[in-house]
Amino acid sequence: MPIKIPNNLPAIETLRQENIFCMTETRADTQDIRPLKIILLNLMPTKIDTETQFTRLLGNTPLQVELTLVAMSSHESKNTTKEHMIAFYKSFDDVKGEKFDGMIVTGAPVEMMDFEQVDYWQELTEIFDWAKTNVHSTMFICWGAQAGLYHYYGVPKRILPKKFSGIYPHKVVDKNSMLFRGFDDVFNVPQSRNSGIDKEEILKVPDLKILSESDETGVYCVKTLDNRKVFITGHSEYDALTLEKEYLRDKRAGLNPDVPVNYYPNDDDTQAPMVTWRAHANLLFMNWLNYYVYQSTPYDVNSIKQD
Repeated sequence: MPIKIPNNLPAIETLRQENIFCMTETRADTQDIRPLKIILLNLMPTKIDTETQFTRLLGNTPLQVELTLVAMSSHESKNTTKEHMIAFYKSFDDVKGEKFDGMIVTGAPVEMMDFEQVDYWQELTEIFDWAKTNVHSTMFICWGAQAGLYHYYGVPKRILPKKFSGIYPHKVVDKNSMLFRGFDDVFNVPQSRNSGIDKEEILKVPDLKILSESDETGVYCVKTLDNRKVFITGHSEYDALTLEKEYLRDKRAGLNPDVPVNYYPNDDDTQAPMVTWRAHANLLFMNWLNYYVYQSTPYDVNSIKQD
C-alpha cells in the first residue's frame, strides 16, 4: 500500500524515481480505506532531506499511511524556505485536537546543549505529554530518543568523549521482540552523535526494556513494556549520502572530523559510500507500523486513551 503525502511535496518525485509507491492527497481521498494517521515531528534543520528519508521507509510497507508533517512554532527553521514550511507543515496547535495512530520524533542537532536550554523545549514537552493520550505509539529517533527518555523517565544523557560517526554492527538482545522480527543476529546502523545513554540508567527504570545494542556504540533500541514508546539511538533512516554530507560539512568548518567508520570502502573517502543498512531499516519501520501501530491501535482512532 502507498503512503499518502501532501500534493507537490518535493519527496514525491524522489520516491517515484526509487519505485516507492506513494499517492497524493487527491487520489487517496477517493479510496474507502482507513489509513494509519502518522505524525512526523521534524526537528532536523534539513527538513526536505528528512521528509524524504522517512516517507521512503513508511511508503515501503503494506499499510496505507496518511502522513502529517509538524514543526515547532517556537523555533524558526533557517535551512528550509518559509514557503515550504507554510505549504506542507502544521503547528502543534493545528493538530492537538486530533488523535493519531503513530508519531515519529526525529533527531536534532542540539545534543551538546542541556535539554532545558533548547529554545523549543517547553513546546516539545507539551507535545510529549499530549502524545500520552492522543498517540497510540511513538518512535523517538537519536536526540529525540534522548529527550523522550529524559522527559518521561528522568534518564540523563552524557556527552561522549568522541563522536560516533559511521556504520556500526548491532545485535538483537531480545530474540522474541516483534520489533526485530526477521532481523539477522547482527545488522548495521548509521550512527552520528556526540551524546548517548548509559545502559545502567535504562536498567533502573522498570517500564523500559532494551531490545538491541552495539558493543561499540551502546544501547540502540529501548521500548516501554506496553510498546507505546520506542526509543532508537541511531539513524536507520539515513540515505546513502547523509553521513557524507555531514562529514564534508564538518571538514569545511575546519573541525577535522574522522572518516566515518565502515562507510567508505577501506575507509577511503575518495570512493563512493557503501549502503549496508537499508534492508534492516525497512524491516524496522515495517515491524513498528505493523505490530506496534496497526495490530494494536483502535479502529476508531478517536478512542485512543491514556497510556
